[in-house]
Amino acid sequence: MIRRIVGWFVLVPLCAVLIVFALANRQLVVVNFNPFAPVEALSSPGVGVPLFLVLFAVLLVGVLLGGVATWFAQGPHRRDERHFKRETERLHRELEVARRSPEPPALGAEDFVPN
Repeated sequence: MIRRIVGWFVLVPLCAVLIVFALANRQLVVVNFNPFAPVEALSSPGVGVPLFLVLFAVLLVGVLLGGVATWFAQGPHRRDERHFKRETERLHRELEVARRSPEPPALGAEDFVPN
């Protein structure tokens, strides 16, 4: 419950800030990936993209690349978890087999004879 309340207190203001940011940055910009393009080509009229779309796209690409990097970094941990899960299941099966098999009588303290 507290997690949901904290989520609302974080997400609602964050969404409001993003909406205000998008409304404040509606001017069109020219996106160019060629660093050697002449300045005149960049200032000539053409097809522009709203600035907030460019920034949101860069933010989205950054989040996706971070997620992929984290996924690869956690690969060894996931492999170890799978190994431990298989080992636990194997040990549980062995324990069930041992519980169901007839057991020899356990030696008590009075049955122990020191050498």
